[in-house]
Amino acid sequence: MLRRNIRLRREYLYRKSLEGKERLLYEKKRKIKEALDEGKPIPTELRNEEAALRQEIDLEDDYTAVPKTHIDDEYANATVRDPKILLTTSRDPSAPLVQFVKELKFVFPNAERMNRGGQVISEIIESCRAHEFTDVILVHEHRGVPDGLIISHLPFGPTAYFGLLNVVTRHDIKDKKAMGTMPEAYPHLILDNFKTKLGERTANILKHLFPVPKPDTKRIVTFANRSDYISFRHHIYEKPGGPKSVELKEIGPRFELRLYQVKLGTMEQSEAQIEWVIRPYMNTTKKRSFIGNDQESDDKRKKTKA
Repeated sequence: MLRRNIRLRREYLYRKSLEGKERLLYEKKRKIKEALDEGKPIPTELRNEEAALRQEIDLEDDYTAVPKTHIDDEYANATVRDPKILLTTSRDPSAPLVQFVKELKFVFPNAERMNRGGQVISEIIESCRAHEFTDVILVHEHRGVPDGLIISHLPFGPTAYFGLLNVVTRHDIKDKKAMGTMPEAYPHLILDNFKTKLGERTANILKHLFPVPKPDTKRIVTFANRSDYISFRHHIYEKPGGPKSVELKEIGPRFELRLYQVKLGTMEQSEAQIEWVIRPYMNTTKKRSFIGNDQESDDKRKKTKA
């Protein structure tokens, strides 16, 4: 098993190393296509390669024209089988953290919860690879309050690091009858305002934690981005008066996520390349959103009210 993982990792790194060459070739083809479409002369540096590149352009279709990246390979098998998630915590978790992770187990279908004990991260990741888990979610706390969530996709990454804020568990809500029970049906997903390239990357990481639902399921999970704070909400809906009357009921838990790092490897790989990380000076750029377009969302809400 160890040799197989080493071999797969080498193949993945080799495919990743080819990306630079493929991107360079793609740029050359793009320049030739633009020159031909606009009736301009072929760039001087490409005249020796023009015949071979034009032959390749003629053989390409919409699927093969754009080069594929290692990001495409990371989730290549996501549509083949349902996600299988391991949930665990930091060492010596408090009672509130254990309760929160228990509730997360019902939020993510096909999730299994494991008591951390004395295990180190590298052992957990290797064990998950051997048992064909697709993702590992690690929840941290500070003085009994959950404050961090790490999502690591297996076998090669990526790993997303989120800050966790304003956590309200089902256990904290007094009126249990109004809240109702939590169904285990696969939920529909709503991903709102993930407009930028980083936003699409974040949405991709989050949506692959959930399997494809049935069309008639009444469970909804929402990730709504506002000012780079991702609000998680969990609802079920009913139609008591026919198809035109819909009642939403929040069943919890609820929390906010703040992305602060995306790494290309798995959780235990300290040497893995960092794809994106928030910097101290970024906190002062209040008018700039890294994940979504807040101005566009505000305009839509104003039109709806009008």
